[in-house]
Amino acid sequence: MALADEAKRVAAQFDFTDAELNAHVQEFLKQMGEGLEKDGTSMSQIPTYVTGVPNGTEKGLYLAVDLGGTNFRVCSVTLNGDTTFNLTYNKVAIPKELMVTDKASKLFAFLALQIENFLKEHHAEHFESHRRRRATISTASGYKEDEVFHLGFTFSFPVQQRAINKGNLMRWTKGFDIDDAVGKDVCALLQTEIDKLKLPVKVAALVNDTVGTLMARSYTSTGANRSTLGAIFGTGTNGAYIEKTSNIKKKIEGEYDESTGEMVINTEWGSFDNQLNVLPTTPWDKKLDTQSVNPGFQMFEKRISGMFLGEITRLAILDMMQSKDSTLFSDDNSSHNDWTTTTTVAGQSGLYKQWGLDTAIMSVAAADNTPELSSLRQELEKDLNIYTPSLEDAHAFKIVADAVARRAARLSAVAIGAIAIQSGLLKDPEAEVIDIGVDGSLVEHYPFFRDMIYEALRAIDEIGIQGVNKIRIGVAKDGSGVGAALIALVAAKMDKSDDVPLATEVKRELDSIPAETGLSNMAMTVGGLVGVAAVAALWWSRQR
Repeated sequence: MALADEAKRVAAQFDFTDAELNAHVQEFLKQMGEGLEKDGTSMSQIPTYVTGVPNGTEKGLYLAVDLGGTNFRVCSVTLNGDTTFNLTYNKVAIPKELMVTDKASKLFAFLALQIENFLKEHHAEHFESHRRRRATISTASGYKEDEVFHLGFTFSFPVQQRAINKGNLMRWTKGFDIDDAVGKDVCALLQTEIDKLKLPVKVAALVNDTVGTLMARSYTSTGANRSTLGAIFGTGTNGAYIEKTSNIKKKIEGEYDESTGEMVINTEWGSFDNQLNVLPTTPWDKKLDTQSVNPGFQMFEKRISGMFLGEITRLAILDMMQSKDSTLFSDDNSSHNDWTTTTTVAGQSGLYKQWGLDTAIMSVAAADNTPELSSLRQELEKDLNIYTPSLEDAHAFKIVADAVARRAARLSAVAIGAIAIQSGLLKDPEAEVIDIGVDGSLVEHYPFFRDMIYEALRAIDEIGIQGVNKIRIGVAKDGSGVGAALIALVAAKMDKSDDVPLATEVKRELDSIPAETGLSNMAMTVGGLVGVAAVAALWWSRQR
């Protein structure tokens, strides 16, 4: 069998037909409904307690941090009130040993230290003035609520949210595995470590990166139509959308603004169809899942996200190489190679190592449509130590890589299409646009990925050509930062400080003391002063 024919045979196993596409949309809608009715379903459909989206007029300076994968980002966002913002940030890699440590405090102490470093570097004067205010006795806590940095915490892992700033970790993904943190409030874990450093920072809001993307897109997008969905297609994948609270049948614990009749829902769609009712499964999908840190979970994500596409491709390519009938990356002699040499695969090639093939090389393959595939062949040599690959080799690699990516894009359209249908806006004549904010390396950098999504959306029966013209997919850059800042703003308005000025606290203490008859005015005055001193002493002892 010619190498190209063999590659097409492998690629055919990643075909995802229009009929399969529509079946997946219906199953997605079904599992969305199940998640709105009860907990413990494949799609968690987590209430976020965010009941509105911004309109671009919001103002203020807020902090945001983002733990979304292998990096931790700290940023400050100045909202200018005219759909524009100014962003300053630092990014640091998470040490591998802290991703799988025994104590959650070790990871969160590292995160708090990065916040301190950021404040010292970028907001030194503001930071020091806050520190000085903490030493005052103007309020019971030592500082005023409007003098503290409100922080939005983007935490891109499944949590059971209980308030806008409370959420218990359900499980880790993306290579993290810290048992000590599971079931605990991640905001409290971070706040504890922040307080140990005596930082003037309050964790005001817990933000999933998709919710942040939705908020950021709503703030920065122009026109009368607000955004409906925020979605991530990068290292991982997930989406958050606006749902009618009347459709949320399961109990929503805690307080939230009921006046809007809406709430942003974090779908956690990476775990759609974990039971494999409809999801396509090749031998390489099975092998990837078995060898992953969470077998049986995040099955949708394992077919879509950038973290896994390279590994699926690697496993398929490796099987082709090891087939006794295959000539992939091997030549009988130099006459079989258009470079009149022979191909050599180094022993240390990433093809032989789990996660050794980065999705980035698939992007190169997708973009290279030159007759010689010269860019792809250079990358095969540079990144995978495949020396002098032939044109036939590169062509076969491209066929397989493109098929894996195309299936991922069409599966992505399943989620987007189902949310568009669920919103009801497709049938609303007053809704001119269904605005969708997206972020992540696949939608931003992978060639033709969004084009393939639009192509699949047209093939969904309930959308079609007319419906797809209403769907506007736009990149929401810095969603995890700007969006988190916007939600911190919302939380700051909702959560006025419980701190009571000292004078008010003293008055409460004095008012609670019953007046004794027959006491002179002088005695009352002295008693009052003693009472003030006592309450002040009591307050001071509490602060130490």
